[in-house]
Amino acid sequence: MTANVFLIGAFLLLLLLGTPIAVALGLSGVAGILTGLDQYALGTVGTNTYNSIAKYPLIAIPLFVLTGVIFERSGVARRLVEFAAYFVGPRRGGLAVVAILVCMIMGGMAGSGPADAAAVATVMIPSMRRVGYPAAFSASVIASAASTAILIPPSIALIVYGVMVPGTDIRALFAAGLIPGILSGLFIAIPTLIISRRQGFGAAEAGEQGPRRRFLDVFIQALPGLMAPVIILGGLRTGLFTPTETAVVAVFYGIFIGLFVYRELKLRDIYKALAESAETSAVIMLIIALAGIFAWAGGTLGAFDSAARGLLDLTDNGWVILGMIMVILLFAGMVLDGVSIYLITLPLIVPIAQTYDWNLTWLGVLMAMNIAIGQFTPPVAVNLIVTARIAKVPIEETVPWVIWMVLAMVLLLALLMAVPDLALWLPKTLGYVV
Repeated sequence: MTANVFLIGAFLLLLLLGTPIAVALGLSGVAGILTGLDQYALGTVGTNTYNSIAKYPLIAIPLFVLTGVIFERSGVARRLVEFAAYFVGPRRGGLAVVAILVCMIMGGMAGSGPADAAAVATVMIPSMRRVGYPAAFSASVIASAASTAILIPPSIALIVYGVMVPGTDIRALFAAGLIPGILSGLFIAIPTLIISRRQGFGAAEAGEQGPRRRFLDVFIQALPGLMAPVIILGGLRTGLFTPTETAVVAVFYGIFIGLFVYRELKLRDIYKALAESAETSAVIMLIIALAGIFAWAGGTLGAFDSAARGLLDLTDNGWVILGMIMVILLFAGMVLDGVSIYLITLPLIVPIAQTYDWNLTWLGVLMAMNIAIGQFTPPVAVNLIVTARIAKVPIEETVPWVIWMVLAMVLLLALLMAVPDLALWLPKTLGYVV
């Protein structure tokens, strides 16, 4: 018990001191090993660090990060904006809805909320400012809509979940996240439209009735970008390639259309994209690697089993337990990134899920939804940090607007808990889940 307390206490103390999450996980794991085992057990540190990332499906993470960067630099986002704007038309609140639609489409290419937020905010915020949207409101809308990238396949968070939880199929997780991801965009669009119309945001765009381009021209320009999610999901469905191989195909497809179709991607841009994605991927993989030490220490010392038993002792009602887990994850999402949440909490949550016979694919989507909400919930909201920086506003100014999107997503989370088939219908139909 002393070692378990020391393990968790050291981790929390390091977080409070501002230690990077990867370092906090690794050091607290070592502290737990020294306290509860012996110095010889330290020999497992190197092995556990390596084993944590020596998993074939994890190759998809840096590749999907690279995909997002390539699509951002190739001009895809701008053409998708034009395509979505054609259908929405010049109406009050329309440009905000366009931003949400483009975030959802881009999310089907990159699998990363911050990458999605950066790509769309760079294109949309200047346009939204020009027609009367406050910068803080625009940043809030795009940050919340970009969180759908966690749900809409390919999702980096769902890949990590699939690797960590035995018996889950990444294809099933991708299929299970699709409908909740689309519903997330809808639930975010509702408060966005209501606020826009009540506050008069975007009034100038309602009066813009300039010459309208032909649908065929807009569609042809956007078609290469629209085909990316089709290729990714179609390849998975037909079994033509695995999720990891899909990531490779997506990278080369993005480079091809950037170089030869849109011709906006230069060779030096490819080098910059490789460097940027390598930096981002290194952070993610370092967290996963050092979390392996923490997970092994917690499992060996029995910390996770003790915590699970303590939670189960509070009540025998599975719905109450699930609600408590969701609340814990919501608060964790406010201060930790998604990958870290999975790595820290899954050793605790999976035994509880098995006790109550919860569907692990459904549970993975519920956790992803919590992570999505955390990505735009202050104080530490990675998507909101990105969009606020691009909009050049303090993150505090976004709170009056983003809180409505948070409430809308929490309502959807409750609906997903009550109706599991919202997530499970598609993977069951496709034969991925029995």
